[in-house]
Amino acid sequence: MGFRALVVEKDAEGATSASVKELTETDLPAGDVTVAVEYSTVNYKDGLCIGPGGGLVRTYPHVPGIDFAGTVEASDDSRFDVGDRVVLTGWRVGEAHWGGYAQKARVKADWLVPLPEGLSTRDAMAVGTAGFTAMLAIMALERHGLRPGKGEVLVTGAAGGVGSVATAILNDLGYDVAAVTGRPETGGYLRELGASRIVPREELAETVKRPLESESWVGCVDAVGGPMLARVLGQMCYGASVAAVGLAGGASLPASVVPFLLRGVNLLGIDSVMQPYDNRLAAWKRVASDLPMDKLSAMIQPATLEDLPRLGAEILKGQVRGRVVVDVNA
Repeated sequence: MGFRALVVEKDAEGATSASVKELTETDLPAGDVTVAVEYSTVNYKDGLCIGPGGGLVRTYPHVPGIDFAGTVEASDDSRFDVGDRVVLTGWRVGEAHWGGYAQKARVKADWLVPLPEGLSTRDAMAVGTAGFTAMLAIMALERHGLRPGKGEVLVTGAAGGVGSVATAILNDLGYDVAAVTGRPETGGYLRELGASRIVPREELAETVKRPLESESWVGCVDAVGGPMLARVLGQMCYGASVAAVGLAGGASLPASVVPFLLRGVNLLGIDSVMQPYDNRLAAWKRVASDLPMDKLSAMIQPATLEDLPRLGAEILKGQVRGRVVVDVNA
């Protein structure tokens, strides 16, 4: 039987185009488990894969979509039975391997995680790679001593996918959240998610002038990187940690070693792509237990496969707020 997918193709001149096409199971790549995909999301990497030049794509034709949730349709692995609900993030799916922008996917069993009780496939993609990454960051901060009631936790890039979910989870866990945004119009949205204070991006955008500033933050989920991260490091409280999850502001870090030497600041790198199975399962279980699902509705934009070329361009321009949930069967 055929199925629909968003397919990115490249012509002889190197130009790429994306359109919804009808495929068959013989088109699918090799793998242990075939999944009837129900939902995917739109992330920054998806925009790069859909956009001109293809960005991260290695071979064409290609089906983007760096995460998905659905139901096992066929399995050659004893860990998964037909009918199991599963979720996948990472492992270069949607970049080096066909991803979630299709009604069917075939992947390695090692890449999948059983969907915890209490999470629907739609909820899982309302969380998606961004929310999964946010939970990994919060778990890392907690392992390094972060506890509620000690002061403000900073979230940079708060109106984006990682920042939105991090703000909601931290607030629900009892933390005071200061949310950084460069778009004043998102202030109401961030307060709805639980931010107790909105910090204009301009306050943290200046070049570092002093390696240490006043101690302001007991923890930070940084989804921006670059010069803003360098500025934030000098404002962390003694012994505090920053969980860095993104490079939207660039990979360069024009920072001094002084915050690390004199304040004992910890810089924790969070990579959601190739997490060990136990870490992935633990994070998804924490999502199921700790994420305030009533707040998900404020984050979600529904989308279809036909919407993806437009949304891929918009997310690269910073025009997408919160979480875009793609119903691949709509």
